[in-house]
Amino acid sequence: MQKTDYREMVFDEINLLLSEKRTALSILRTGIAIFSIPLSLGSVLIATSQLYKPEKIMFLLVPVLAGCTLLVLIALWLFVTAFVKLRHNEKRIDTIIEKNQFLRNLVDS
Repeated sequence: MQKTDYREMVFDEINLLLSEKRTALSILRTGIAIFSIPLSLGSVLIATSQLYKPEKIMFLLVPVLAGCTLLVLIALWLFVTAFVKLRHNEKRIDTIIEKNQFLRNLVDS
């Protein structure tokens, strides 16, 4: 009975770590989506650059580029946060598997 309770506790802990891993992957997905916004906007500005003179619309161009820079910085922060969380969770899962013979046999097979 005690062995079964211990296994359930270990499975619950692994399940919790895997859900944290899914959360980190969703943070990474959000970072990729935010990073794509400035890339799309930049490609539109480059594609239509023959239709305007940058020095005449500088009052519009500077805030747009500042906003794009801010979005890139937010996306990079999300990337770093997600990778740190993923790495931390992977290490914790590996240590749990290393300590538990039943899980080692389960993962190896």
